[in-house]
Amino acid sequence: MTLHDLPAINATLNATSAVFLALGYVFIKRQKKIAHRNCMIAAFCISTVFLGCYLTYHYLLRQATGQSGTPFQGQGWVRPVYFTILISHIILAVVIVPLIFITLHRAWKERFELHKKIARWTWPLWMYVSVTGVIVYVMLYHLYPAK
Repeated sequence: MTLHDLPAINATLNATSAVFLALGYVFIKRQKKIAHRNCMIAAFCISTVFLGCYLTYHYLLRQATGQSGTPFQGQGWVRPVYFTILISHIILAVVIVPLIFITLHRAWKERFELHKKIARWTWPLWMYVSVTGVIVYVMLYHLYPAK
């Protein structure tokens, strides 16, 4: 594995987290609480691994190249679209971390009414961050790759 493999691994981790989030949502709607719990714990664990890989990638990239990221190559109308997605993704990725911890803590303590109240905010934001992470990856490395 090389430094250049990490963005694809990160996107795969984000996509996998989104799948577990979606399954967790379906399971809770069907009153399958154990399956819901297992999916949400899996999403949390995968997101944690993602964060470690993401930080490692950016650290190693700076060490190897002196750059902190990969410049977006798209031009025209796609540029503001990309940066809107990227900026919203970054802001919500920061916001979601404490929400995830609060939501999981409330479930752990079996405070399910409070858990449900915050989960109504946490789940869609977490899903958005996971999905837009994949979109950013596809736009940056596949649709408009550096030459």
